[in-house]
Order: sequence, then structure tokens, then C-alpha cells
Amino acid sequence: MRIASSLAPALMCAFALSGAGVPARSAATDRPAVDGAAAGAYCVQTHGIVERRVPVYGSNSSQFLRLSGSDDFCQYTSKKDGSRIHILLSSLYTTEPTLAVIAYFAKVPLGSGCNGNPASCYCTLLGGSDLFGGINAAGGGWYLKGAIDETLEACIFPDLSSIDSWGLAYHSAGIIRGTNLEKVVRYMPPPSEVRVPSKSR
Repeated sequence: MRIASSLAPALMCAFALSGAGVPARSAATDRPAVDGAAAGAYCVQTHGIVERRVPVYGSNSSQFLRLSGSDDFCQYTSKKDGSRIHILLSSLYTTEPTLAVIAYFAKVPLGSGCNGNPASCYCTLLGGSDLFGGINAAGGGWYLKGAIDETLEACIFPDLSSIDSWGLAYHSAGIIRGTNLEKVVRYMPPPSEVRVPSKSR
């Protein structure tokens, strides 16, 4: 796939500029676990709702496969237009840097070169993935029966942080879905430091 610019290096540069490239602790295992109850309360306090979702494979058929585990997302819905954005509860609540939140602040331009689902492509170009089983017709995602977004396309990064792919892609074009996460996430990199470097002249 050819693209106008490499998005993942730009995101990594923004990540480094934010000061997030140097962990506060020597090992990832030293990072404190996010308090699920406190995170859920914070989601509600900031006008979101907590959704417990399960991963499923084969969601494009009536006989999908429920995969192991579950995770909690905070869903924000815009009163103005009904649009929604989801963020993993732990990504919302942590005060430490995550790739998902850095990606949201960085707003790396999508450019050209994506065919098919632009949100999924954008996620992949940033170094994340929302694909269950690779590129195929089976489908998959984070499922909640009866939800408006019953099967959620969540862009998951290597550090296991996550924001839904469509919310991330729209935000790169300056379009807010659900709510502006820059005003609710607890990790706040200085806006002047989270930027995509301009091309050298």
C-alpha cells in the first residue's frame, strides 16, 4: 500500500516530542493498574456511559465466535448530532501516556492511499489494528448486544490502549464525534508539543 507520507513515524515523533518516550518507571510491569471502579465513575462523571464488551470473530455472519475475555469502554454521545466515540476505560483514566491518546492529540493527516474502510486503514497506518483475523470478509470487533454500535471497530495499539477507529479517523480531519476527548482524558500532553513535524524544505 502506497501512501503520501508515513504516518506511524510521524506519530512516534509526536509521541517523543510529548515527553512520553521516557517512562516514569524502569519496567512496564511497575506501572500501576487502573482502578476499574474509579475509572467507571470518572467516565460517568464526564457524561459517558460504561460498556462492557466482548471480542468476537465472524461478526458478518449470524454464527460469530465469542473470543476469550472482555473489556470496558467509555462511550460518549453527542447531544448535538448523536455521533459517538468509544475509548477504552483504562486509556481514558490513566494519567500516564498511551499510544491511543497520543494518536488522538497528534491528529496525523490521513492523506491518500487507503482503499476500503478508511478508519481501519488509518488505524493500521498509525501502528494499531482493529482487524480480527486479518483482512477478510469474516469481520469481528468488540461486541455488545443491543448497542447502537453493536460491533465496535476499536483501534488497539501495541501498548493495549484503544480508541474507536472511526472517532480517531474523523478527529484527524478536525471532526469531533461524541465528545472532544482532549477535554476528558486524564493524560494531557502539552498541545504545542504534540504535533506532526513539518517536511524539511
